[in-house]
Amino acid sequence: MLRGTNFADVYDPRFQEIFDDDYPGLPGQADQFYKEGTEKLETERWSQLGALTEMSDFTGTVPYPDISQGYDTTATGLEFAQGIQVERRLIEFDQHDVIMDKPKSLADSVALLRKVHRVRPFVNAFSVDTKFYNNTEGVAWCSNSHTTTSGASTAAGFDNLVLTGISATAVSALRLQMIKHRNDQGQEIGIMPDTLYIPSDLEERAYEIVASSGKVDEATNNASFNYGQYKVVGDLMLSTRGSTVDWFLIDSNLIKRWGLIWLDKIKGEFGMVEDFDTLVGKWRVYCLWTQAVRDWRAISGADVS
Repeated sequence: MLRGTNFADVYDPRFQEIFDDDYPGLPGQADQFYKEGTEKLETERWSQLGALTEMSDFTGTVPYPDISQGYDTTATGLEFAQGIQVERRLIEFDQHDVIMDKPKSLADSVALLRKVHRVRPFVNAFSVDTKFYNNTEGVAWCSNSHTTTSGASTAAGFDNLVLTGISATAVSALRLQMIKHRNDQGQEIGIMPDTLYIPSDLEERAYEIVASSGKVDEATNNASFNYGQYKVVGDLMLSTRGSTVDWFLIDSNLIKRWGLIWLDKIKGEFGMVEDFDTLVGKWRVYCLWTQAVRDWRAISGADVS
């Protein structure tokens, strides 16, 4: 609780200014990878239908192959809340008009938490994260152990994990690996990676890789295949909440269509009440949202040790 005994300075007019901890928020770079929606049910569910098998020769009868049921994803909205209490006397004798601004900081708390949760799938991309959702495949988002329900071979095209640090060579190799991702029947599907999503620590290196017309760190003047290929998205939240060396290659169109979804039920509900007997003002904010990863094929990740 904010009590006058703890904030004597706000009573003192000799202070020229008392400033609040009001810092500019970080931009939510991970926001751009989500399909947005509204949570309508307490538990939301998604499923997949597999592809047709490859067409065969006509031998007198049209074949009707089975279509496999894919993996299911379920997500349940989670609740979040925070409050602040202020003594009435502190409000009345505040000489610098800062105390009544403190309840506004609840909005900053909401904004920060949303950014933390938006980046969470990338921070936890190499492990099974069940805070918001469950997927019946049961493997990490970026993994070399992806499976299929169709019975097709997963020997090729089912790996979206590497362990190499970022370099021009590593980016080219991961692109080649990624465009070979396959559907549940083991068929080529045409992934087109166009975005490098990286922690802020790697922005300079990523810029060199993408913006250099010649081979990076080589004396030859060979043209760079990576030149202009990717949008570089650096994220400080990825650095501070995750790893400073892990990096991701993304198909920005398909990750919204197949991959990430964010459902809001209550973005931020604010309320205030004053206790009748103690004259203490209480402000609170309440939120309810969920997110889910539904498919892995639109991303590849580098888990760098």
